[in-house]
Amino acid sequence: MSNIRLFFSAALSSEMIEKLDKSQSHYLTKVMRVKENEVFSLFNKNGEWEAKILGISKNIVEFKTIKQLRQKENTKELWLAFSPIKSNYQNFMIQKATELGVTKFLPIIFDRTVVRKINKERLEKIVIEASEQSNRINVPTIEDAQDLNGFLKKNLMDLIFTDLNTNNNKIDKSKLTDKPVCIIVGPEGDFSEAEREEILAFKGVQSIKINENILRSETAVISAISIINYVIN
Repeated sequence: MSNIRLFFSAALSSEMIEKLDKSQSHYLTKVMRVKENEVFSLFNKNGEWEAKILGISKNIVEFKTIKQLRQKENTKELWLAFSPIKSNYQNFMIQKATELGVTKFLPIIFDRTVVRKINKERLEKIVIEASEQSNRINVPTIEDAQDLNGFLKKNLMDLIFTDLNTNNNKIDKSKLTDKPVCIIVGPEGDFSEAEREEILAFKGVQSIKINENILRSETAVISAISIINYVIN
């Protein structure tokens, strides 16, 4: 079985015949040098299938799904609420958070956020590539940027607040419910005092200091996700 995995957004089923888009066809034939009758795998949130190349015409790959390899996953919802940062660091952060199991990204414009826009199309491409490489089936979603007040009002979640000002360094697993667990990480200039108070007033919030040192945003995200994964898995 080939270790080539491609995300396929449309419905998948056994014995279906379909074509890849231009970009994925180019990747298979020109980058990976896959030939007719060779196999690869396709996946989306409903599972993963083995597929065989039937033919290549005008640089477009036609394939047939042979068998289902994995069923859809029922994983714990793990969200990341974060402040947009400079693109190189942000791309790295999104990639690693995807590899570590985040299921939804929620960009938030805080009082001290410097980068106030996101390239959602670029981030979606990164999460797909990271999902392909990390053997995930569920590809994370990315929400539009929003303010803190709107985020807190419309989401039901167990909120994990990465707070430099707390002395607590452990998550109380007994306080977690069946709601999604959401980690909130602040901007490079940290949360304002008003934002801290607003977050601490949220029902179901737990504050945690993830390190005695001041961490870069992308480092804080990776550290926090690793801690939460240890607790909930």
